[in-house]
Amino acid sequence: MTLLKGLGTIVCLAVLCVLVVPAATADEWNRKTVITFNQPVEVPGVGAQVLPAGTYVFKILDSQSDRHIVQIFDKDETHVFTTILAIPNYRLHATDKTVISFRERPVGQPEALRAWFYPGHEWGDEFVYARPRAIELAKETNEPVLATPVELAAAPVETLKTAPVEAIAPTGEPVELAQVVAPPPAALPNTASSLPLIGLLGLLALGAGGVMTKYSA
Repeated sequence: MTLLKGLGTIVCLAVLCVLVVPAATADEWNRKTVITFNQPVEVPGVGAQVLPAGTYVFKILDSQSDRHIVQIFDKDETHVFTTILAIPNYRLHATDKTVISFRERPVGQPEALRAWFYPGHEWGDEFVYARPRAIELAKETNEPVLATPVELAAAPVETLKTAPVEAIAPTGEPVELAQVVAPPPAALPNTASSLPLIGLLGLLALGAGGVMTKYSA
C-alpha cells in the first residue's frame, strides 16, 4: 500500500511539473524593465525622437525568433512613447543586471539607444531605426545601424512583424546584418522544446500505472 501511495505521489508530481514549467517563464515573457535615464536619450520613432531624462518602462510586446517588438512606456505605464522594431542580438556572457547600450553622438547631442539586454539573458534586442535616421546615425557614429524603410512611429504592429530590415554603413550603403548583430555560437538554441520532458513524464506515468495495476491485481 505504501508503494502505491509513493507511485501515486510520483505521478502527481510529474503532472505538476508539466503544468508548472510553462508558467515559470510566462511571468517574464515581456521582460518588463524599469529604466532611469539621467540625461536625454534618442529612441527610434519620428525623426530624431528624444526622451527627456526620467524613468521609463520597457516591455516586449511581441516576440518572434527573428525580431521583437518593444514598447517604451512612462513610469506609470499609462502612455506609450514609442513602439520599436528590434532584432535579437547575442552576447557571450549574460549579466545579472539590465544592460542598455548607446551610440555615442557628438558633444551636446543625446546618445542614441542601441540595444537592451535583460538580466540573465544571452539574447538582447538591437533596435532598428527608420532608414533616413539610420543613415544619419551611421554617418555620425561611423558604424553600421539597423534600418527599415517603414516609418516606425506610424506603423501598426502587424506591419513591424514583417517589415524589411537592413544594416546601413556610414557610406549609406547596405551591408550584412552580421556587422551589427552577433550570431549565436554553433550550439543548440537556448529555447529548447519542452516536448521531450513531457514525453518522459508520460512514460513515467505509464510505467507507474502498470506497476500499480500489477500490485492491485
